[in-house]
Amino acid sequence: MRVSELVSRSGVPLATVKYYLREGLLMPGEATSATQARYGDEHLDRLALIKALSNAGLAIPRIRTILHLIEDPTGSRFELLGDVIAQLPPYLPESDDPAPDEYPRAKRVLEKLGQIYDPGFVAVAQLEQALAAAENAGIPMTDERLEAYGDHVRGIAEVDIRLMPRGSAAEQVKYVVLGTILYEPVIAALRRLAHQDFTAHAYRRSTDHPDRQEPS
Repeated sequence: MRVSELVSRSGVPLATVKYYLREGLLMPGEATSATQARYGDEHLDRLALIKALSNAGLAIPRIRTILHLIEDPTGSRFELLGDVIAQLPPYLPESDDPAPDEYPRAKRVLEKLGQIYDPGFVAVAQLEQALAAAENAGIPMTDERLEAYGDHVRGIAEVDIRLMPRGSAAEQVKYVVLGTILYEPVIAALRRLAHQDFTAHAYRRSTDHPDRQEPS
């Protein structure tokens, strides 16, 4: 396909396509003349991936790193997963100091859940940051909430891993990236809608039975 069709089918403006080509994010097409090139489905797939990452708020350097990990995956699947997650929000504050050897809040939570604790895995630091924020706001993670969250999140993760492509490492990296940035907002929205549903039913019961008190 010519670049005009690539633009039409991808929904990415021509100026943006040319920018991605200059930056090396989009691979060059097959030259058909001095000023024209032919593009294929692999270019559409790449543009769709870049578009998803950009819409999720990722900066060009992070997008470039992710694309590099897809094109040239190295190391174990475990290490590769950590490298990918490190490029996705929430981001940790930049510091010249080395990462701490232990994250006490995250360690306690993961040990309580019976999960692997590896302080070198970036999501551990992300969890520590989130737990500290909740604690500082006066609503620390309780054991009751942790048990409920842990069970349900582990169920989600089990499905995610079961549906992961069994092919190349590149396919798995792409799956992890897109699954994280596209499905985490779905999970958050479903949680909010569940809150709405529970609240609506609670208020309805209260209206039907004026003497009944709302649960605290």
